[in-house]
Amino acid sequence: MDTATRATTLLELHHTGTTLVLPNVWDAWSARSVADAGFTALSIGSHPLADSRGQGDNEDMSIDDALDGVRRICSAVPDVPVTADMEAGYGAAPAELVERLLEAGAVGLNIEDTVHSEGGRMRSVAEHADYIGGLRQAADAAGVDLVVNARTDVFLKKDRFEDPVGEAVARLRACEEAGARCVYPVGVPDAATLQAVLDAVSGPVNVIANPRTGSAAGSLEDLQVMGVHRVTFGPKLMQELAQDLVTLVAPWR
Repeated sequence: MDTATRATTLLELHHTGTTLVLPNVWDAWSARSVADAGFTALSIGSHPLADSRGQGDNEDMSIDDALDGVRRICSAVPDVPVTADMEAGYGAAPAELVERLLEAGAVGLNIEDTVHSEGGRMRSVAEHADYIGGLRQAADAAGVDLVVNARTDVFLKKDRFEDPVGEAVARLRACEEAGARCVYPVGVPDAATLQAVLDAVSGPVNVIANPRTGSAAGSLEDLQVMGVHRVTFGPKLMQELAQDLVTLVAPWR
């Protein structure tokens, strides 16, 4: 399956009428394991990828480090569409990021509005939307339906905002208008807040969940009823497996 076909397949999976679950993987082994479990697309989480490399999240990896991990994972599952968390872009211009990401084999990406390489500042509404728009333009120029998932960290930093829901909605709407194919209000605190976001935006919404305990807004079934298009696990799949690993090996110490 070529890059353009994988990208279009990933985009179409966001519009099937059911919730797309993209388990977050971190290396070739985890990617093959999840694909063998029957998942038709995967996500690479920056946090678990960094952990697997002995590095830190929040752009402690360089863009070369991150793309090395993306390339190894995509090569391990060549017929499975993969989207990658690229944090705030690792300082790369949108056109460069798109070119290098596609070359590594990914056909979607998360981009957040916290720029960790610049002291953890948050991009403004317009600045984040402009970056998302640059990604869309570069992908369109390449003829690829790259799935840009625009993330906002407003709910992680809600004390900074008088109206966190209104701020998050403004950011997500601006990103949709700029060309995001999915939006991601990470840290949405409850079902009522998630419903307000769903009602306010026009396209797919990504929700983070724990594969063992569900999301802050409810179980997978609850999210399906609400009309959530996409669920990812972030670092939570790796963290849950770490607990299981300890339980498995502890009797042998």
